[in-house]
Amino acid sequence: MSEHTSVGIVQAQTAVFDTSLALLSGAILPSYQLRFETYGTLNAAKSNAILICHALSGHHHVAGRYQADDKNPGWWDSMVGPGKPIDTTRFFVVGVNNLGGCHGSTGPSSINPLTQQPWGSSFPVVTVEDWVNSQARLADQLGIQRWAAVIGGSLGGMQAMQWSIAYPERIAHALMIASAPKLSAQNIAFNDVARQAIITDPDFHGGDFYTQATLPRHGLRLARMLGHITYLSDDGMGEKFGRLLRSGDYRFGYDVEFEIESYLRYQGDKFADTFDANTYLLMTKALDYFDPAKEHDGDLVAALRPATAHFLVASFTSDWRFSPQRSRETVKALVAADKQVAYAEIESIHGHDAFLMTDTPYVNLMRAYLSRVAEECAA
Repeated sequence: MSEHTSVGIVQAQTAVFDTSLALLSGAILPSYQLRFETYGTLNAAKSNAILICHALSGHHHVAGRYQADDKNPGWWDSMVGPGKPIDTTRFFVVGVNNLGGCHGSTGPSSINPLTQQPWGSSFPVVTVEDWVNSQARLADQLGIQRWAAVIGGSLGGMQAMQWSIAYPERIAHALMIASAPKLSAQNIAFNDVARQAIITDPDFHGGDFYTQATLPRHGLRLARMLGHITYLSDDGMGEKFGRLLRSGDYRFGYDVEFEIESYLRYQGDKFADTFDANTYLLMTKALDYFDPAKEHDGDLVAALRPATAHFLVASFTSDWRFSPQRSRETVKALVAADKQVAYAEIESIHGHDAFLMTDTPYVNLMRAYLSRVAEECAA
């Protein structure tokens, strides 16, 4: 995709909400803020806006760079920009850091206005439903009554689904990539092991480590290492690392010997330096709790019936964390609910992380679908 350009230098913005937000748990946030970025120009009809919903460890910095010498661009820079599938010459794109996040939106590390101390363990559990409700308020501030599309991979795809159910009149297209209508028992188990790694870290202090001048770095590192394994495929890891040894031979010890070990430890260390442990707990719980069929006695068809959006559902053959079977489950329910849906199952060796990659069939699919969306906006 080198023939296309970047959105360039970008700047994050903050939306402040003084009106309280009632959460699904019954808790109430008296006030909060959301950190977000925008790319492109909102047209006169305000009909060309696209919302990008991030996955577990994502944030609002979707594309571009803050400074010219930044080492890395936004996390979906390959997909968002002039001439790219989410074309910023045609769309006004919004990326937002979810409530409970650690990149500028109100979360556990933020100051609780009632105590003037970090929220820490007292920050309430937030859900996908809460995120979508807060995003709807952001849309109101931006003057956007209807999204041309809401797009997300993994946990972001769950948000796109929830948008179609909770605000059917405010979304024209929902793109759910490498996602699922609810987590499997295995996925919930992975999340709990990750949470236990954090919670049992002696430096966690029940979630109030901010005032202890410490971080549960070890637990967060282990949680990320475990999660990262599930985001990759066996074939992908085998092709990239195989059984390569760093020194060329066995050392008969417990330090790093295999390249895959080095990679996972590097990823764990990097993540532990940049992400908040309490936010990780919140994000994984939001994943666990999402189940729109729950309020309909387990009937996903009934849950999806209010939706009026058109849907694109995409999965990847090597994704075992959110397997194609889970996407087909969504498609089957959408068809039964008499919704407009397109489905693609894409060959990839990248596992769950494939939604962040640039496999040609995937890029072509997104470009073709979103070109039609852009034409609708211009009509």
